[in-house]
Amino acid sequence: MRQGRAERRSGIALCHRRSTTARRVRRGRIPLGWATILTGRGGLSGVCRTARQRCDVDFATLTVISLAALLGPLLALPQRWQMPVVVGELTAGVVLGPSAVGYLRPGDGTFAFLADIGFALVMFVAGSHVPVRDPGMRAGLRIGILRTLLVAGLAVPVALGIAALFGTGHAALYTVLLASSSAALILPVIDSLRLKGTPVLELLPQVAVSDTACIVALPLVIEAQRAGRAALGALAVTGCAAVCFVILRHFDRTGNRRRLHRLSQNRKWALELRISLTIVFALAAVAVRTHVSIMLAGFCFGLVVAAIGEPRRLARQLFAVTEGFFSPLFFLWLGASLDLTQLGRHPSFILLGLLLGTAAIAVHAAMRLTGQPAPFATLCAAQLGVPVAAATLGSQLHVLKPGEAAALMLAALVTIVATGLAGSLAARAAPTPAPGTQE
Repeated sequence: MRQGRAERRSGIALCHRRSTTARRVRRGRIPLGWATILTGRGGLSGVCRTARQRCDVDFATLTVISLAALLGPLLALPQRWQMPVVVGELTAGVVLGPSAVGYLRPGDGTFAFLADIGFALVMFVAGSHVPVRDPGMRAGLRIGILRTLLVAGLAVPVALGIAALFGTGHAALYTVLLASSSAALILPVIDSLRLKGTPVLELLPQVAVSDTACIVALPLVIEAQRAGRAALGALAVTGCAAVCFVILRHFDRTGNRRRLHRLSQNRKWALELRISLTIVFALAAVAVRTHVSIMLAGFCFGLVVAAIGEPRRLARQLFAVTEGFFSPLFFLWLGASLDLTQLGRHPSFILLGLLLGTAAIAVHAAMRLTGQPAPFATLCAAQLGVPVAAATLGSQLHVLKPGEAAALMLAALVTIVATGLAGSLAARAAPTPAPGTQE
């Protein structure tokens, strides 16, 4: 009799523990993988059955995600706005996430894993956009590096003041954010507006050096107490990427890459895409094992591909895979992860976002004193990859204060708006080609 009562009590306690854990999974408070630890042996299936009703990704969810992702191109349609598609995707994620409708659950294991793939591919594409082989990089390398160092030097006291004003203690993180640039945003603006001349040749290395340095520095500053481990992990990922560069460059110089390219094109095998994805995922596995962000894995291999020379066919394939599905899914997940209700509870972080965005524009615009035209100096302040990575890593590692991740994205939006205006001013100031001449 007593044994039967004890078993019933144990079963009730286990069910209660499973239901409580399932609620935490649905709300995104714990990863799904921790459920086994919290519920005991065999408890994961019970949690999955309970949580699946609310948060599992199925084809209906993917349909909603694909439809919501169309908001990005719709908002970016007016060319005079110069608005990146990610703004609409982030907005859709916020609306569908816990901040509003509550349909998308960023804590779902499948959704989060697909977003991780998207994160790695987004950073891979961003790295491949860095103009490593551009002859203009060498022409303006010296002044570009000098301006990068000057911007970083100006960012330090500003970041210290902002961190002290809001009491966040994240001065190092703010320094990286203020000094960063986004090659993935700036280069398409330059191409679409057909900007040319000496200011562009000096801007390219500045953006490339700033983007690369800040991406590498971010994992080190966001977990300052574990900077040593993060540095070793970053060194391991960078070393593996360097090995890939040596092998692929040899493969290219011996003519094997061209033969592989023709074979893949004739037989419709997409071998280059398969090999590239294999390397990206392998580097991401190394990053996970060494406790650094997969952001670094994707970006490093993107630099490798940019240094060797990305085939146009591979570029189109990567564009289709990334921009067609994984990139919108990642930004929708990121938008759903941003709890904007925290900004309502902590309105001071709205001011933090506006101040960070304005400060980033100011420290870059100060390069006008070095002879850089004001529109191009402001153009360098465009931020996307680093704030996105900071918000993602900070949320995953729980090192940011409530509402701070949303403030970082708000700061990025401020710089994006300024970039659109600066690009328009730069295009208007550019000399008009004479009739009958080719650009």
